Amino acid sequence: MDYKVQIAKLIKIDGASFEEILPLVVVAKDTGLADYAFPCFKFAKTLRKSPLIIANEVVDSIEKPAFVESIEAVNGYVNFKLSKVNYVKEVVEKVKKLGDNYGNSDEGKGKTICIDYSSINIAKPFHMGHLSTTIIGASLYKIYKKLGYNVVGINHLGDWGTQFGKLIVAYKMWGDKEDINQRGINALLEIYVKFHKEAESNPDLNDLARSWFKKIEDNDEEAMTLFMWFKEVTLRDVQKIYERLDVHFDSYNGESFYNDKMQPVLQELEEKGLTKISNGATIVEFDESEGMPPCLIKKADGATLYATRDLAAAFYRKNTYNFYKSLYVVAYQQNLHFKQLFKVIEMMGYDWAKDMVHVPFGMVSIEGEKLSTRDGNVVFLEDVLNTAKAKALQIINEKNPSLEDKDNVAEMVGTGAVIFGALVGSRIKDISFSYDKVLNFEGETGPYVQYTYARCCSLLNKIDCSGEINYNNLTTAESYELIKLIDRYPDIVADSGEKYEPSIVTRYIYSLACQFNKFYLEQNISNSDMADKSARLAVVKIVKDIIKNAMSLLGIKCPTKM
Repeated sequence: MDYKVQIAKLIKIDGASFEEILPLVVVAKDTGLADYAFPCFKFAKTLRKSPLIIANEVVDSIEKPAFVESIEAVNGYVNFKLSKVNYVKEVVEKVKKLGDNYGNSDEGKGKTICIDYSSINIAKPFHMGHLSTTIIGASLYKIYKKLGYNVVGINHLGDWGTQFGKLIVAYKMWGDKEDINQRGINALLEIYVKFHKEAESNPDLNDLARSWFKKIEDNDEEAMTLFMWFKEVTLRDVQKIYERLDVHFDSYNGESFYNDKMQPVLQELEEKGLTKISNGATIVEFDESEGMPPCLIKKADGATLYATRDLAAAFYRKNTYNFYKSLYVVAYQQNLHFKQLFKVIEMMGYDWAKDMVHVPFGMVSIEGEKLSTRDGNVVFLEDVLNTAKAKALQIINEKNPSLEDKDNVAEMVGTGAVIFGALVGSRIKDISFSYDKVLNFEGETGPYVQYTYARCCSLLNKIDCSGEINYNNLTTAESYELIKLIDRYPDIVADSGEKYEPSIVTRYIYSLACQFNKFYLEQNISNSDMADKSARLAVVKIVKDIIKNAMSLLGIKCPTKM
């Protein structure tokens, strides 16, 4: 039963439609006073009555149904308390019936969402700075899938630029094919760094690099063979990281893919009179009210830029996928770039510019140290995951040395801790990563939630729950609050999708685990009679399933034993 809808149907106010009333019915902030509340302040002016009088009139007009325990007028609000037994029974039976589909929705039926995330650079290691874009995008991908959308995950590879000419020169001078095939990105990085050191004393190397990049642009066979090999080596290595993070993509079309797709967009901009030449460069100027500098489309030497490629990519994605929304999970430093990009498309006369969304996020530091490629303070994500796993294994050996399959459990706990720690706060906030903090088994962490899941599994394995359920035994304070949290899960998933915010799911899982542990401590499950035991274990199973389902939306696996 959708209680919000049913309560809205009970409320009658002169001149107000059901459609006006429904959005005003809210979950009460003080659950001790009510489960749902309806504020009457909005109608005071039109009805020429105080909200207190309106609230009393609403209460007097309602014939209390069986699912409502009480209806009261309090300070201009109409407060509804649900019949606990009816509510608990309805929620438990609904969730049991839906099983793994609980929280699913058809809101996205027939609609496609494109998500641009991760966007790694070819021949460069996957560093900690890529964590946020990767796991936020991957989580949104899973959330929208659960909401019924067709989702296209796009890894817009950084696979174009003079650096590839440098890499070819470096490989031809100092590279070893067997070494690169064996050590992958790390070997490519070594020769790339060596190129820059050598170029300081031999500037002619830069000219040679530019000539090799020109060969890539001209589709020279040798240059393209090496270029494609570098991409293959990179993707092979980063795929191992993606598998650990449960990250998947439907497209790896990167910058190079749009080489032959920019000219039609440039021509259309010119034909529509939107471009202007400034100091030899091609720009698009904005109205002063926009408060933005011009968007640089093409340099004076004819070279294209990120904006040129992103324009071509936007049109390609619209034409190919006919997206309902197109999301860009990119750090907040690119706010201006995307504001300009979307405005240019709007100026071209395309109303779908409004369906393009920049999903920004904050920066990552480790143990208080800011990451900077330029300053050499780079932390590779693989090293972080390996360290987290090793520390998790150490904790497991201390707490439960006889645990089976410890290596696999440590992988789940360590990787899960990194993901949960990065997604537990609002995405726009900067992250200060600490191993001790994310691996703590107490507090708002992945291991705490995983341990709660393992506790649920243990209870279900040890205790028989085959009896009839007595719902009267699920109306204590701790039980009732837990049931209400269970009931909120579909709304949580929908809300996280609407706000592009996986942390809504993350914080919900933590709240659910906390409330379950209060429930667990309150209820003597193993020593209760069969009717009580069956009722409580039904809730245990539901919590276990929701934790597993919700954690999977973050890309986190849960071990059954810890």
